[in-house]
Amino acid sequence: MNPLELIALTPKSNCGKCGHPTCLAFAVAVTKGGAAATGCPFLDVTALPAGIGGGSEEGGLPAVERGQDERDMALVAHLKSKVRDLDFQKLAARLGAQWSPDEPDCLRFHYLGRRVVMGCDQLVVDGRQLVDPRDQILLYNYVSFGGGQVPDGTWVGMESLPNSISKIRTLATYCEQRIAERFSGRGGRLQELCRLTGGEQGPTDQSADTGMIIPVLPYVPLYLLFWDHEPEDGFEAKVKVLFDHNVMDFLDLESLVFAAERLADRLAELDQE
Repeated sequence: MNPLELIALTPKSNCGKCGHPTCLAFAVAVTKGGAAATGCPFLDVTALPAGIGGGSEEGGLPAVERGQDERDMALVAHLKSKVRDLDFQKLAARLGAQWSPDEPDCLRFHYLGRRVVMGCDQLVVDGRQLVDPRDQILLYNYVSFGGGQVPDGTWVGMESLPNSISKIRTLATYCEQRIAERFSGRGGRLQELCRLTGGEQGPTDQSADTGMIIPVLPYVPLYLLFWDHEPEDGFEAKVKVLFDHNVMDFLDLESLVFAAERLADRLAELDQE
């Protein structure tokens, strides 16, 4: 049973009586973290499949988070082992990275305008050891993919990439909507911050008020199109992110969506400086 199936059995009122802020959080805690389904006074626990909602002392959302952290670190270790066996000299050109015989076990490249030094056993961004496993997964994935067809300016939406239906809403929630809401009425500021991440003006044949091409990674550019709000016409600000049609030579869909999320994070960080 998944969280959406369980939440359908709740009142979906977010009343908080279960101890969680939303019914969805409660559903995740029960189905993924082993929390007791009896926490919801409105749920008929007899309607649940065997083994769901029995509860445990170590269950709930903390268990979900711990489990995700463990899976992330295991994936980081796996990707590190893959990268360790690669020929960095041969890979550098295919990834838009720099390699030097003085440091044969290192690749240098940029990630959202920040300097990355990747070694076989370490990952440093702007001179600091990278801690977040999700960023490590993204960067190690980029290198382990080994490169492919260089971006050629043929742009497509997420919906045009294979098997992407389930990712379209995630992209909208964690990237497009966040940027649109934050920079509504501030298109000039958005353009300024995109340039700080290495972004450049996109083609002029788009109808958007602002169109910036941002190299999240050397060969993973994202084309950010921004239409500002028009209060007199009742239109809210809107963002659409496009990808080079060869982008899946460099990242899987999960990493690609996370790259877009990190773009939104980076723009928000710069906006606060």
